[in-house]
Amino acid sequence: MKTSVNSLRIDQTVEVDLGADSYPILIGQGLIHQVGQLIADQIGGSGKVAVVVDQQVTELFDHEMVDGLKSAGYAPIWVEIPGGDQNKSIEWFMQIQNALIEHQMDRQSLLVALGGGVIGDLSGFAAATFMRGINWVQVPTTLLAQVDASVGGKTAINHPKGKNLIGAFHQPKLVVIDSNTLKTLPLREIRCGLVEIIKHGVIMDLPLLEQIEQYQTELLNLETEVLTDVIAQSCRDKAWVVKNDEKEADLRSTLNYGHTFGHALETLTDYHQCQHGEAVSVGMNCAAQLSVNLGLLDQQDLQRQNQLLQAVGLPICLADLQLDGISATDLLRTMYLDKKASSDRLKLILTPALGQVVIRQDVPDDEILKAIEMCKS
Repeated sequence: MKTSVNSLRIDQTVEVDLGADSYPILIGQGLIHQVGQLIADQIGGSGKVAVVVDQQVTELFDHEMVDGLKSAGYAPIWVEIPGGDQNKSIEWFMQIQNALIEHQMDRQSLLVALGGGVIGDLSGFAAATFMRGINWVQVPTTLLAQVDASVGGKTAINHPKGKNLIGAFHQPKLVVIDSNTLKTLPLREIRCGLVEIIKHGVIMDLPLLEQIEQYQTELLNLETEVLTDVIAQSCRDKAWVVKNDEKEADLRSTLNYGHTFGHALETLTDYHQCQHGEAVSVGMNCAAQLSVNLGLLDQQDLQRQNQLLQAVGLPICLADLQLDGISATDLLRTMYLDKKASSDRLKLILTPALGQVVIRQDVPDDEILKAIEMCKS
C-alpha cells in the first residue's frame, strides 16, 4: 500500500517495534534524494550530519544525498570508505571517529550510512560508540543490506580471527530503502541479496519461499512490484524476530542459518575471495545437509532449497567458489571462533522442514565434518 510522508510516495512501510527504540523502514523508488526531508519528518533536529559512504557509491549518489540534506537544513560532511568486507576493520572505524572529532560533531549530530552492509555495520558501530552513542540512519544501496544488515541494529567490525567479533547493538532511527539503487548493481550483488531472502523463507516463511520460486526471473530482472513486495516481507520477517529477541538471547540466533559455516569461509579467505551472500549460500547447503544427516530434514527439502539457490545463480559447494584448498577440519576449527559458540559448543541453526528452524548445541564434530565433506563438490 502506498502512503504519503509530507507528499513523498512510500510504496511500503515496515515498522520495527522496539518500544522507545522503534523505527520505520520506508521502501520506495527515488527516495535517496529525499533522505533529508525524510530525516526531518521522522527524526527532526538540525545541525551536522556525517554521511559514511562506500567510495563507489559516492560517484552515483553524492549530489542527490548532499543536496537533499542541505535543502532540509542539515550540514553534511562526507566520509568515504573503500568497499569490501576486509575494510570493516578497526583502522577504518578509527578513520570515521577521527572525522567526527575533527568536524566537531556532538551528541545532537547524526550519522547516515549510505552503501552496503559493510558500510552499515561499520558506521553503525561508530555511531554506537561516538560520545557513547549518537543517532544514525541507514540508507542501504544493496539488496543484501536492504533485507539484512539494515534491520535490527547489529553493528560490528571484523577481527582477523573472526567476522563481526567486535560490535554493539545500536538501533537506527530510520531506514530508507530506495529500490532504484539496485539498478546500479551487477547481477552478482543481486544474487547475494536474494540468498538472505531465501534464508528467511527456509527458516520461517514458506509463502515467501514459494513467492521467490514463482518469481525468480522477475526478481533477477528487478521488476519493481514483486521486488518491493519481497523486500518488504523479508524485512517484516526479520523485524518480527528482532521485536521478540532484540539482543539475540535465543530466537534471533535462528537468523544465522547458514552463517556459522559461511562466516568461517569468509574468515579463511580473508574476507575477499568470496562475497558474503555466496559464503552463506554454501553455508545453507552445509546446514541443510547436516539436518538431513541427523534425520531432521527430508532429502527432498534439501534438494528444493539447493535447486532454488542454484536457479538464481548462487553457489552451493566449496568447489563452486574454487575453494578446494580449504579442508573440512580448517572450516570446523574456524567455526569454533564464531561469536555464537559458547562453552566450547557450536550453536548450529538447522531446519527440520522448510519454513521451520531448530537450534542444536549437541551435534558431534564428526557429523559436522561429514556434512562439510559432502558439500565440497
